[in-house]
Amino acid sequence: LGLTTAVMSDKNIRYLYDIAVARTTVLNVNSGNRVKTRAGWKLLIFASGMTGSIAYAYCNYTGRTPLLNETYCDALGSARLRRSSNEHNGSTSMDLKMERYIRDLQSNIVREVEALDGKKFLVDNWTRKEGGGGTSCILQDGNVFEKAGVNISVVHGTLPTAAVMQMKSRHKELDASKPQNFFAAGISIVMHPHNPMVPTVHMNYRYFELRDEETGGARLWWFGGGSDLTPSYFFEEDAIHFHKTLKSACDKHDKEFYPRFKKWCDKYFYLQHRQEARGIGGIFFDDLNERPAEKLFDFIKDCGNSFLPSYVPLVKKRMNVKFTENEKRWQQLRRGRYVEFNLIWDRGTKFGLQTPGARIESILMSLPLTARWEYMHSPVVGSKEQVILDVLKKPRDWA
Repeated sequence: LGLTTAVMSDKNIRYLYDIAVARTTVLNVNSGNRVKTRAGWKLLIFASGMTGSIAYAYCNYTGRTPLLNETYCDALGSARLRRSSNEHNGSTSMDLKMERYIRDLQSNIVREVEALDGKKFLVDNWTRKEGGGGTSCILQDGNVFEKAGVNISVVHGTLPTAAVMQMKSRHKELDASKPQNFFAAGISIVMHPHNPMVPTVHMNYRYFELRDEETGGARLWWFGGGSDLTPSYFFEEDAIHFHKTLKSACDKHDKEFYPRFKKWCDKYFYLQHRQEARGIGGIFFDDLNERPAEKLFDFIKDCGNSFLPSYVPLVKKRMNVKFTENEKRWQQLRRGRYVEFNLIWDRGTKFGLQTPGARIESILMSLPLTARWEYMHSPVVGSKEQVILDVLKKPRDWA
């Protein structure tokens, strides 16, 4: 590695540095601050590479699959090597910053959930022939979670006119008569617990840009995402905790963010054909580009970092509560509603399926392992099941 880097440009050295740091992510090894000089870079790359090799060997010995191996890094390497000269001068483009953040967030969440569940995630690194790749981390038939997914994707290429048409309703300036070059990076999480007293949770944060064909720079860009809670049984203290945690993250940046994005979430995650919300909401936003990208990126990071403190305490509180067969059956019926929303109304699912090279397993990761539909089912009046239905009919101010 040392001999190789001795004859490489600084830009390629940065790429190898990314691979080395990605390898050490599994053991949370901090490679230290970047060294600005060429000699310093070579020394740091060598040290990081050696540390990464030890980490990789450790993973193989213990049977733990690295979250980010060299296959994944190679899949994304082409995007890195196409960065503008700004990266060479010491600054970092937003697409690379977002990629690094979601990769670190994925690792942190996977470790925390594995500790909670006691079972390891299956780590599936994949590439997209049209450009880019991703890592899907799936836990199935665990001790706490029936199915949990923590996925990231970093893709680029050309959007077909069908996908551009879907965006044109929100971006009038788009030319929908021709394909568009794009870049997208995002993290998507859905967790379906065994215990019906533990709520299902969803989180997604993403960065998207349309690129100029000549320069490769961002012509249009925006952030989107959010987090929401879908309980089968209603516990008011859980709703309050979840929303207050999200509100705290929003308030660091703008006191108007939480009420604005909470209202947006209530409106978006709504089953129009059922006249009920999918869950008790959270926050949701899209096409966010009203402020400098760096400011909004800081906001996205605070929202993403709020996921574990917003959800894990609820799981720990209720994961060992005893439940009946009837309560499990009700959970399956509520999951049926979840499936209906994702397949009929969710804009992200539709967009993903229209993107060339769409990875169906990743797009449909959000669906539960099991669900149920019963003809004309109606809960007993005054029952716990009726309570949650009443809650879902009208949004409340939980925070």
